[in-house]
Amino acid sequence: MDEQSSAAATKKSGLPKLPASTIWMINFGFLGVQIAFTLQSSQMSRIFQTIGADPNKLGWFFILPPLAGLIVQPIIGYYSDRTWAPKLGGRRLPYLALGTLIAIIVMCLLPNSGSFGFGYASITALVFGAVTVALLDVSSNIAMQPFKMMIGDMVNDDQKSYAYGIQSFLSNGGAVIAAIFPFIFTAFGVANTAKKGVVPQSVVISFYVGAAILLLTSVLTIFKVHEYDPKTYAKYHGITEEANSTGGNWWTLLKKAPKVFWTTTLVQFFCWIAFQYLWTYSAGAIASNVWNTTNAASAGYQAAGNWYGVLAAVQSIAAVAWSYVLAKMPNNHHKLGYSISLALGAVGFISVFFIHTQYILILSFILVGMAWASMNTYPLTMVTNALSGEHMGTYLGLFNGSICLPQIVASLASFGLFPLLGNAQPNMFLLAGIIMALGAASVGFIKETYKA
Repeated sequence: MDEQSSAAATKKSGLPKLPASTIWMINFGFLGVQIAFTLQSSQMSRIFQTIGADPNKLGWFFILPPLAGLIVQPIIGYYSDRTWAPKLGGRRLPYLALGTLIAIIVMCLLPNSGSFGFGYASITALVFGAVTVALLDVSSNIAMQPFKMMIGDMVNDDQKSYAYGIQSFLSNGGAVIAAIFPFIFTAFGVANTAKKGVVPQSVVISFYVGAAILLLTSVLTIFKVHEYDPKTYAKYHGITEEANSTGGNWWTLLKKAPKVFWTTTLVQFFCWIAFQYLWTYSAGAIASNVWNTTNAASAGYQAAGNWYGVLAAVQSIAAVAWSYVLAKMPNNHHKLGYSISLALGAVGFISVFFIHTQYILILSFILVGMAWASMNTYPLTMVTNALSGEHMGTYLGLFNGSICLPQIVASLASFGLFPLLGNAQPNMFLLAGIIMALGAASVGFIKETYKA
C-alpha cells in the first residue's frame, strides 16, 4: 500500500457503520436510472435502424451517450463537491432530482422519433432521435453519478463492497426489467411491428413504464436519504470543511491520482470497447445469424430485437448471480476473479459470431454477464478505497472517463472496422471478444493499493 492510499484509509476510518436499510435507500433510485439506461442501450440500435439509419453509420449515434458522460459526470462531481443545499436534499441529491426530471421527459420523446411525420430515413427524424438520445444520456448521467458519490461519501471501507454489491444488484435488476419489457408487452398483445419508419408500440410503452419507475425509485431515495452536512462530512473523512470548496483542478487531480486509478482505467479501456460493440450491433447480429434478415422493417428483425432484450435480461441475471460469487472471494483473490470473469466474457462475445440458434445464445450471454458483474464490482471499489474524502465527486466523475472514452474510440473506429469486416454485424462480436481478452490480460498490471 503506498503512502497516499494508507493516508486515505486512515482518514476514512471515522465513517460510522450504516444500517443495511440506509445502504439500500442510498442505492434504490439506481434501479430506475438503470432501467432508463438499459432501455436506451438495448433499444437504441433498433430504434434508429427502424427509423432508417444506415447500420454503417450507427457509430455516430452511439458516440453521443459516452460523450455526454465524459463531459457531464466530472462537472456534476465538481459542483456537487461544492454544493450544500439542505432544503433541496444536500450535496448530491439535488442533482439526482434534476437528472430524473429531464430523463422522464426525454424517455417519453425518444421512442416516438418516427411518429411525428418526419418521414422514413429523413434527416429531421434522425436528428430528432439523436438529440433526444443525447438529452437522455445527459440526464441519466446527472442522475446516476450521485449514487456512486454517496457511497464514497457515506459508507466506510468495511461496508463498501456490500454497498456497491447492492448497487450492482439493483443495477442488474433494473436491466432485467427493462430488457424484457418489449418481450412481455408483445406477449400481452401489444403490437411489435408498425408501419415503415415507426417504432413499435411494444417499445414505446416500455419507455413510458420505465419513466414511471424512474420517478418512483428516485423520489424514494431523495426523501429517505439524509446526506452528511459539511461539518460532519469533514469530521468523518478527516479533512477540513474548506477542502472541497477550494482547488479541484481536473488536471491537478489527475496528476495526483493513485496508481490504481490508472491501471484500472487500462482494463476498463478494453472492456468498454467490447460492450460498446455489443450494444451497437446485437440486434443486427442476432437478426442476421438467427432470423437471416438485415431488413429492419421485417418481422424477423423486430423479433430479433425482442430476443436481444431477453438475452440482455439473461446477461443481467447472470451478473447478479456471479456478483454473489465474486463477493465471497477473499480480498487477495480480487485480481484473479476479475481476470477470469473477463476471460469468460471474451468467450461469450466470440461465441455469438458462430451461433445460429437463438436458445444457444443464452449461454453466450451468461458468459457476457459474468464479465459485466466484475466490471461493476471491482473498479469503483478499488478506486474509492484509494481516495480520501477530498474532491471525491470530482475524482469519480473523472474516473467515468475510463468508461466513456473507450466507447467514443469504439464508435469512431467502427467507421473503418465495420466495412473492413465485410459490413457484417456478427463479425463485430468476434472483434469484441478479442478486445475483451486483452482486458482480461491487462488485469495483471493492477497493483491493489487500497486497504484489504
